[in-house]
Amino acid sequence: MNFRHQRKRNKLIVNKYLRNLNRIEFVITMACTGKCRHCQNGDPSNSTEHMDADVAVSAVRKICEHYQIGSLMTFGGEPLLYPSVVCAIHRTAAEMGIGKRQVITNGYFSTQPEKIDEVVRNLADSKVNEILLSVDAFHQETIPLEPVLHFAECVVKAGIPMWLQPAWLVSSEDSNPYNIKTNEIIGAFESLQIPTSPGNVVFPSGNALKYLREYFDENAAPSSPYEEDPRDIRSISFSANGDVLNGNVYETDILEIIRTYQP
Repeated sequence: MNFRHQRKRNKLIVNKYLRNLNRIEFVITMACTGKCRHCQNGDPSNSTEHMDADVAVSAVRKICEHYQIGSLMTFGGEPLLYPSVVCAIHRTAAEMGIGKRQVITNGYFSTQPEKIDEVVRNLADSKVNEILLSVDAFHQETIPLEPVLHFAECVVKAGIPMWLQPAWLVSSEDSNPYNIKTNEIIGAFESLQIPTSPGNVVFPSGNALKYLREYFDENAAPSSPYEEDPRDIRSISFSANGDVLNGNVYETDILEIIRTYQP
């Protein structure tokens, strides 16, 4: 990065509530190929609404002109239902020097091996450098394992770093039936030598509160552990409908949304 670019980044936009901004996230779509009973979003939407690639690319470029962004993530729903959008965003992230470029996926967006192969090649070409694959008892209750395994094989062959990202109930050490099944499913990937991340612990929200209530303390707060401090925004997250912070990127320029943001 040249000095002039760095000077522009430091100087042109000021908002004390985003002084530590270093991450961008995109919910590509709320549509999903799974119907997981632990899903924080409740029943998946059948809507075809998805993030517009051109708008997303423009937002990434503008934010990177003013902030040192270290990581970018695309997820959903199932983001790879719209692979061209995902690839456009990550290609731009790489061009703008964002170091960590992640996709969270359940790996089930097609049953056609040729289509899966093509999407993985495009992900590699767009410089995605980490894929988090959601596999566990909840996902595999409605998502077949065979196409997910094929997706994982393609990712390994393409050389994209990948982690298995399971959801645990109560804790990863708890011996409830869901965790036992999750460990069995993880075992199906053993030959691919994909490491398993610590994953996430299911929290009481959405479907989880509806279908898994018996596993939660009756006084458990139905809130996400990933919520931002509104007075110290470190990750700016775009919804599939364009909502971001207190505005909408389809209606207002992202830099104006950032400039005028108030908690």
